[in-house]
Amino acid sequence: MNSDKTCTYDPLHALMARFENVKITDASVDPFQGLSIEDALKKHIIDGIKKNLESHLQEALKKYQPLEIINEVLLDGMKTVGELFGAGKMQLPFVLQSAEVMKAAVKILEPLMEKVEGSEKGSILLATVAGDVHDIGKNLVDIILSNNGYRVVNIGIKQPINAILDAALEQKCDAIGMSGLLVKSTVIMKENLLEMNDRGLHSFPVILGGAALTRAYVEQDLRSLYHGQVFYAQDAFEGLRLMGELGERDAKPEERTRVSSHRLPGGDPSLYVFDGVRSEITPAEPPKLPFYGARRRDRFDIHEIYKYINPIALFRGQWQFKRAEGMSNPEFDQWLIENVTPVFERLQRELAGVMKPKVKWGYFPCRSDGNDLIIYHEDQTTERLRFTFPRQRDQRRLCLADFFANLDSPQPDVVGFHVVTVGSEVSELERRAFADGNYRDYLYIHGMGVETAEALAEYWHQQIRREMGIDDQEPSDLKLLFSAKYHGARYSFGYPACPNLDDQAKLFELLQPEDIGLELSEECMLIPEQSTSAIIVHHPEAKYFNVR
Repeated sequence: MNSDKTCTYDPLHALMARFENVKITDASVDPFQGLSIEDALKKHIIDGIKKNLESHLQEALKKYQPLEIINEVLLDGMKTVGELFGAGKMQLPFVLQSAEVMKAAVKILEPLMEKVEGSEKGSILLATVAGDVHDIGKNLVDIILSNNGYRVVNIGIKQPINAILDAALEQKCDAIGMSGLLVKSTVIMKENLLEMNDRGLHSFPVILGGAALTRAYVEQDLRSLYHGQVFYAQDAFEGLRLMGELGERDAKPEERTRVSSHRLPGGDPSLYVFDGVRSEITPAEPPKLPFYGARRRDRFDIHEIYKYINPIALFRGQWQFKRAEGMSNPEFDQWLIENVTPVFERLQRELAGVMKPKVKWGYFPCRSDGNDLIIYHEDQTTERLRFTFPRQRDQRRLCLADFFANLDSPQPDVVGFHVVTVGSEVSELERRAFADGNYRDYLYIHGMGVETAEALAEYWHQQIRREMGIDDQEPSDLKLLFSAKYHGARYSFGYPACPNLDDQAKLFELLQPEDIGLELSEECMLIPEQSTSAIIVHHPEAKYFNVR
């Protein structure tokens, strides 16, 4: 520090203010003092305390059989956890902390007891549907159900209906749970239910969940076409409630028989042909083409990227911290600052070496033709490829192609694309956390991976706007970026305005991002998972919309 600098505040007062809300606890006080062994074990579960768990279990074994401890004591604690969560009195990360303790307790007790067939409350086959690699929601259901006495057969991501049904039959599951994040996944779920009808396997109750689903779609549209029972689960605890309410099954699993499958007709019903009625979009002056083709960048300051993370999306969306009943928004914001921001700051440090941000991006001349966007070669006249986008059937009848100059325009328009990734290492780390039963870490790491990839996309979209010369509406506050308060928009493939994942194959032809470690799955999903792609639209009227 330079000797001529003067301290303008009292450091002691600043230090005291920093700790004014910190409560002093006596570490010497036993939190289990005076409790019966039953209440002590329940406290382990409810408060998520692992310390002294094994010694308390050994004491309980003098009085109970291992299975009795699980079913009559520990599961009662998990029931209380569920009630607290449902009442808004326990946050999801603390629920997962309780599940960690439950898993640890069962791991200690399992070697001491014989497996009794049918001793579980029920069983369910869980899978992410074909074409979808997202599994956080499904895995949360796995955690909650398996730690509440249910047998869970989790067969993973990208599962076709044949694999789902074969596993459910082989494992004699009582129900099937299907998950998916993308709009296309809702179509796959519908096809799966129709396939189950045709194969005579509608005796399986089906629970569906995922961000693109709505309760009305499941409970009205899908329920009307499936010959068995189908339910919507908004979260893991609704799935737990549904499993508890299913009761007697229409048929025992062993009575279900295999029936040869047939191929359902393909096609995405969200792709509607152009019928000559376009939305009314005012033509915009095309920007100058910054360069033709694709470029890459793989050197970033990760802490600069962290600045673009949307804390609301991370804290409330990914980590699912929710405002307690009776708490005002300012009080909740303060609670997040005091309790969740330190976790965020710690993970930024711990994951700095795990995140490997890389970007591939490029610009191309183009014109629209109905629902099509034609991409030209560098000569700006020879067609290279074309995208066909869906159009709204009502409202403004919007289509992404409408935001670009049409075939009658005197000069071609300009379109940008980018694909970003934070690498596979973070996905591998989260998978290890899940396998090891470190459920809170799994939730935290997954959320950080998703939102850091999104932050990188937000950061690079800003760079693209500068290169295109449309940075005339840049917000002074980073928070306004998260509500798209800028010129133009970016649309990710697989989401409402451009739900056709096959378009990613065309993006790969244009950008060739294999040199930054990206590849496409057979279902045109990005690998690694913590990656995202987008088409960049410069038109000032471009905003988010849904074609459904």
